[in-house]
Amino acid sequence: MAAPSGAVGCEDFAEFQELLRVMRTIDDRIVHELNTTIPTASFVGKIDAGQTCKELYQSLMGAHTSRERIIKNCIAQTSSVVKTLREEREKAQDDVALLKQLRKEQTKV
Repeated sequence: MAAPSGAVGCEDFAEFQELLRVMRTIDDRIVHELNTTIPTASFVGKIDAGQTCKELYQSLMGAHTSRERIIKNCIAQTSSVVKTLREEREKAQDDVALLKQLRKEQTKV
C-alpha cells in the first residue's frame, strides 16, 4: 500500500497508529501474497514467477519506505514541539498545564 497523498497528521496518536496499521496490510498478508504470486504447477509456463516476485518485493519495499518516512517525519515534528515546550517551560516553571502538555508530547515521541 502506498503512503497517503496528503500530509500525515501526527497530533492524534490513535489516528497515526491506525494509519500505520492500514499501511501494514501487505506485511500482514504476506503468506497470502506469496501464495498468489508463486504459480502452481499448472500455471508455471503461463506466469513469469521471477517478474511477479520482483513486483511483490518492490511493493513491500515501497510500503516499508513509506512507513519509515512517515514515522521519521512524525518523530521530527513531535521532537520539535517538545523542544519548544521545554524552552517555554524554562521561562514559566510554575505552569502546570505547560508541564502536562510537555509530558504528553514526550510520551508521544
